[in-house]
Amino acid sequence: MSDELGSGHPEPLNQEVRTLWESKAAYWDERMGDNGNEFQSTLVDPAAERLLGVEPGEVLLDVACGSGIMSRRLAALGARVVAIDFSQTFIELAARRSGALAERIEYRVVDCTDAGQLLALGAGRFDAAVCNMALMDMADIEPLLATLPRLLKAGGRFVFTIQHPCFNANAIRMTVEEGEPGGELIYAIKLLDYLNVPPGTGAGMPGEPNPHYYFHRPLAELLGICFRAGWVMDGIEEPAFPAGAAPVGALSWRAFSGIPPVLAVRLRPRS
Repeated sequence: MSDELGSGHPEPLNQEVRTLWESKAAYWDERMGDNGNEFQSTLVDPAAERLLGVEPGEVLLDVACGSGIMSRRLAALGARVVAIDFSQTFIELAARRSGALAERIEYRVVDCTDAGQLLALGAGRFDAAVCNMALMDMADIEPLLATLPRLLKAGGRFVFTIQHPCFNANAIRMTVEEGEPGGELIYAIKLLDYLNVPPGTGAGMPGEPNPHYYFHRPLAELLGICFRAGWVMDGIEEPAFPAGAAPVGALSWRAFSGIPPVLAVRLRPRS
């Protein structure tokens, strides 16, 4: 279940989003550990890495890095990483987990809704940027998408992963029922709305201290923002769990091998 959000000024809303993440950053870091959960390690990170095609020695920007799981993966591939997040707690916890990779990762507190803070990272500094499972958590993504092209070197690319807006949002419900004949279990996604899903709060992890906001953007809205900011799309993946990954009767994304819960996209600045 989710709680719909009424209208409000973007900056107070952004501050509320930050407060909610600060309050549960330590819980997320503890539960995700060094390598993340199965959802991230099976679906999210491999898709992002394939689209990024990281080369040793490249300088990468990890946007909304959270507890630094992707930053460490990129550093282990030989990249030098600047990892940013608007949560001071996440940045501190990520730095503690860096271990032997610490010399390859620079952590900084940066609000990605603030173009000025992003530009302070350095124009033309990065070979590529990545944002894993965070755009749908941001109240405003236009400053980020408009500014990133200025941060990239010529030929740079930006890869993002998000909850698939067609199948994985506050307005979907998972169902399982017995079919006929023979009582075979049928798993399905019930779509309540797609074009008009308001921002709302929802759980991101079992047992967490509080929910956080989700900002649903249909594909036309999401990609429209990208295209207006001067990006072209040249790569896309829709990863899903393999068949048989879930126990019989269990309702989780492991039961939906034919429905992708994640969308991964690669963008490049229009030349």
